[in-house]
Amino acid sequence: MVEKITLPNGARIVCEHIPHVRSVSFGLWLGVGSRFETPELSGASHFIEHMLFKGTETRTAIELAEEMDQLGGQTNAFTTKECTCFYTRVLDTKLRHAVDLLTDMLFRSRFRDADIDAERGVISEEIDMYEDAPESLVDEMLLEAVFAPGKLAQPILGTKDSLAGLTRDGLLTYKAAHYTPERLVIALSGNFSAADIDHIRAIFERMPPGTPVSPEQAVYTPAMTFREKAIEQNHLCLLLPGLSINDENRYAGQLLQNILGGNWSSRLYQTVREQHGLCYSIYSFGTSYQDCGVLGVYTALGAETEEKALTLITNILRDLRDKGVTAGELDRAGDQVKSNVLMSLESTSARMNSLGKSELYRGHIPTPEEIIARYDAVTCEGVLTLAQQLIDFDRLSFSAVGPTVNEARYRNLLSS
Repeated sequence: MVEKITLPNGARIVCEHIPHVRSVSFGLWLGVGSRFETPELSGASHFIEHMLFKGTETRTAIELAEEMDQLGGQTNAFTTKECTCFYTRVLDTKLRHAVDLLTDMLFRSRFRDADIDAERGVISEEIDMYEDAPESLVDEMLLEAVFAPGKLAQPILGTKDSLAGLTRDGLLTYKAAHYTPERLVIALSGNFSAADIDHIRAIFERMPPGTPVSPEQAVYTPAMTFREKAIEQNHLCLLLPGLSINDENRYAGQLLQNILGGNWSSRLYQTVREQHGLCYSIYSFGTSYQDCGVLGVYTALGAETEEKALTLITNILRDLRDKGVTAGELDRAGDQVKSNVLMSLESTSARMNSLGKSELYRGHIPTPEEIIARYDAVTCEGVLTLAQQLIDFDRLSFSAVGPTVNEARYRNLLSS
């Protein structure tokens, strides 16, 4: 059973005790990411995530690394457009040590100028790494274009120009404004004791309250982006407006996306790859934010096959919009998604992630039974109605990265 504790300062602890395992997963979820940054501070959320691993008032960076390794398990962090998470999975006997380590990083990181300068170089290399990954680049380019000029368009890593302007004072001021208890969810899943929860509670009750800040409303505008790059294939991405993370239709949306291109039996995979042999990789994806989302299709292929592939992709989208899905497709997609939900319950990490994300974004943690019931309630008629809402070719966006990118040709292909 999941227990939720709201501290007087607004911080929330959500925990699920699983006595028959020896591990426990612990995460600090903060509702801050790149869409909360000003253009001058672009990349600050991600930069702060890095800086928390660079040493505290009581531990050097190497001492942090050595203690993390000694704990065993896994300790790491990530930043998205809307949240930052620091997490660990350790043996139950190591939980308090892990908690003390992460909270030392959270509250007492040094942010030395020398470390900031060094990390600027590290993140600059990370930006270059993503530039060398066309599958990520084609998607990120288009997301930036469709949400420009709003803050949701800002890259999580920032830019090399914005990194150059980040200072110790600027980072600490941003952290103080956004790392507040009202935005914090502390999530645990696994084997822990009541005394462990008391220990965690005593630490986070001392956080001074802050002022919650809501992100500006995002607006989707159709766009096209193109980048010539000396690689072997052209990487293509198509986007349509999708669903927000709290949309009541999100269960139908997950099944629609699954049927479109989310598995081996999906329409995109079977038609474009298996029947016509036009590509190796093709799939659909959905990305959801607090107030909006996108539905996308990605593939990579040679210039000689992309015209046929794009025609097939748009025909599949049109057919999905006009005719919906079959009962057999809906049953297969439902069984796959529900199996994934139930199998994820065997992982304390997956359960902790679900607890933290659900509480942070929705303020509600559904039971597995509730989730299964919501998927079971999806009908063919409901998916058809949603497909007709989402698949609007007047709002189609497109991106291409590769060696033979021809902007005029793509525009003609998609307009026809």
